[in-house]
Amino acid sequence: MSPKKEKEILQEETAETEEMQEVEEVQEDELTKVQKQAEEYLNMAQRVQADFDNFRKRTKATRAEAFEDGAREFIKNLLPVVDNIERALTQPTEDESFKTGVSMIYRQLMDTLEKRGVEVIDRQGEKFDPNLENAVMQGTADEGEPGTVCTVLQKGYKMGDFVLRHAMVKVVEE
Repeated sequence: MSPKKEKEILQEETAETEEMQEVEEVQEDELTKVQKQAEEYLNMAQRVQADFDNFRKRTKATRAEAFEDGAREFIKNLLPVVDNIERALTQPTEDESFKTGVSMIYRQLMDTLEKRGVEVIDRQGEKFDPNLENAVMQGTADEGEPGTVCTVLQKGYKMGDFVLRHAMVKVVEE
């Protein structure tokens, strides 16, 4: 083989090697782009999933809060019924079976309210708390310690930390 021919073959091989290197570089660049794009899509999918999880949690909390608000409103509407049953129990009657029946209904209603977390606000003899009671009358010093509740005129009720109805009380003046 002539040196010229060898030189041409060598140049062709070098050119082919350079072309292959260029093709490999282009492929590596495209592979890098595709990997970056895949990472972006994965990050985007993870963010969407996290947003959806947060949305689901917020919706669940909102739904639970709305349920509790509805329960409180319903119980507020029942409180006058409780008051009337209590009044009925204090009335004199000759029909003991009727009074026993009303008493059983009252006890069942109060047990149901208790299971739902409703508590009676009865703080007679304790220091007046405007967060739990409304003072509607003033008592005299001989009715108790100054600033304390001497008479509960109407029971108050609370459910957890939420006051459903403030107790109406008579407070000894200070």
